[in-house]
Amino acid sequence: MSVAVNLLALDRHVAEAGRAAFLITVSAEGTPHVVSASVISAKGGLALRVGRHSRANLAAHPCVTLLWPAAPGGDYSLLVDGRVDTLPDADGGAVTVIPGSAVWHRVADAAGSGPTCLPVE
Repeated sequence: MSVAVNLLALDRHVAEAGRAAFLITVSAEGTPHVVSASVISAKGGLALRVGRHSRANLAAHPCVTLLWPAAPGGDYSLLVDGRVDTLPDADGGAVTVIPGSAVWHRVADAAGSGPTCLPVE
């Protein structure tokens, strides 16, 4: 499920989820690459630093997913799909992810019942 992102609301949800997220990229060969990243809100998007493998993947495929796992005992993880428009000149440089969609996605083993996705609005 994808919905349009209200950046003001997304900033609030990212602050709730915390800075530690996972960055998911795809290599030129189509293999996934997952790394831990520290994410902060930035003008027009979400900023984070990337290493050489992530940078190479972004050169091939600029679309990314950011995942904030559910808090211990929590029922939902935050997922943000977006695109990186500009790559840093060097490894370890910062990129800005321009969000395209975001949802709170229910954890598979969450207790009780509830919606599988909650839109970020």
